[in-house]
Amino acid sequence: MSMISARIERLPFARFHMHLLLMGGLGYMFDAMDAAVLAFILPVLRTAWNLSSVQIGVLGSSTYIGFLFGALFAGTLGDLIGRRAVMMSALALYCAASIVSAMVDTWSAFFVARIVAGMGTGAESAIIAPYLAEFVARRYRGSFTGALAGFFSFGFVAAALLGYFIVPSYDNGWRIVLVITAVPVVMLLWWRRSLPESPRWLESRGREKEAEAVLDRIEAVFAGEGRALPPPVVEVAPPTGTGGTLLANFAALLAARQARITIMTWIMWLAITFSYYSFFVWIPGLLVQNGMSITKSFGYSIAIYCAQIPGYFSAAYFNERIGRQATIATYMVLGGVSALGLAFAQTDQHIILAGILLSLFMNGTYAGVYAYTAEVFPTPIRTTGAGLASAIGRIGAIVSPILVGYLYPNFGFAGVFGVTTTVLLLGAVTVVLMGVPTRGRSLEEIAAGETA
Repeated sequence: MSMISARIERLPFARFHMHLLLMGGLGYMFDAMDAAVLAFILPVLRTAWNLSSVQIGVLGSSTYIGFLFGALFAGTLGDLIGRRAVMMSALALYCAASIVSAMVDTWSAFFVARIVAGMGTGAESAIIAPYLAEFVARRYRGSFTGALAGFFSFGFVAAALLGYFIVPSYDNGWRIVLVITAVPVVMLLWWRRSLPESPRWLESRGREKEAEAVLDRIEAVFAGEGRALPPPVVEVAPPTGTGGTLLANFAALLAARQARITIMTWIMWLAITFSYYSFFVWIPGLLVQNGMSITKSFGYSIAIYCAQIPGYFSAAYFNERIGRQATIATYMVLGGVSALGLAFAQTDQHIILAGILLSLFMNGTYAGVYAYTAEVFPTPIRTTGAGLASAIGRIGAIVSPILVGYLYPNFGFAGVFGVTTTVLLLGAVTVVLMGVPTRGRSLEEIAAGETA
């Protein structure tokens, strides 16, 4: 461990970290609002613009297409030009594209605007966790990053409230909602301007003086609060290298022992994202076909969205108590069990209970996934690895609704839930067998263990 890392590791959790959590978390909240509110807007656009089912389906996929490319670009650029620059650019891109999407009058223009907005939110969601995790000491990094992801839940709840109360209440309610999700981002961008670049990244690019200057300013904040910092303890660890070119960074992801970790993150992201969208895109419709209209009610939807909050934050707690691998695997398995319970539910009460549990555990899995992905790559390729894993996961979001649409007519409930639950179990086993423990270890220690 270098002196830069040692100085970060000695920092106690304080107001500085709470500011990081809030600034990063609000970005995630607006990302979730942007993605979730589309479900409430599309039915209105279908009528207003006389759209076909195919056109509605294309619009529904627009955000996820943008997510994929945004995550990929953010990851690669984050290691080359810096985390902060990518984060600020991604948020500005989302804000501008979302406002444009509120003003267009054709479905094709709306489609393009939503892809661009999705690129912004995809980039934001891929860069924030690895970026802010580099400021946090090992003692609470898992809880911090899990709680950071927990802000997604607030965005989904806000989107549901906007979708139910604003969209149907005004002739242009859908436009109003899109503006509401975008305008506060301008204030967040203004607030984020004070965020420094990651000292760990600066050091990985050979810019030690700048890294030291950033830490000097951070430590001055602690001194101003009257907090005496212990002396930094430099631990012995092999160097993890310095940042390279785009191709060199991609090659490093699949070099030597790092390849196992990289492939593990791909499978982990594919498993949770494929299963998540299989369940939440199709389950309500499938249950309605079986005469259970409760899944279309406001009460059911709000209960499902609100269950995300304890899901994310309980997993953030367990990230430090039992470790990231155990948290991810446990929540994946319990999510599969909850889905089976929902599949065989016979009453409205059983549907609501199983749906709440499914939402709790599936979203809780993401708190572990975001925390774990931000830790298992060395600093020079951290955002490249995290962005690529997130992008691959988005393929699951695109493929799963299509696959479920094929499985249900041919194999029924058993086929749908059999495949998705099997994918979840595969993801859980992969994380346990191919992953590495990260709880209580510095980022440098984790990286040294995987690149030695």
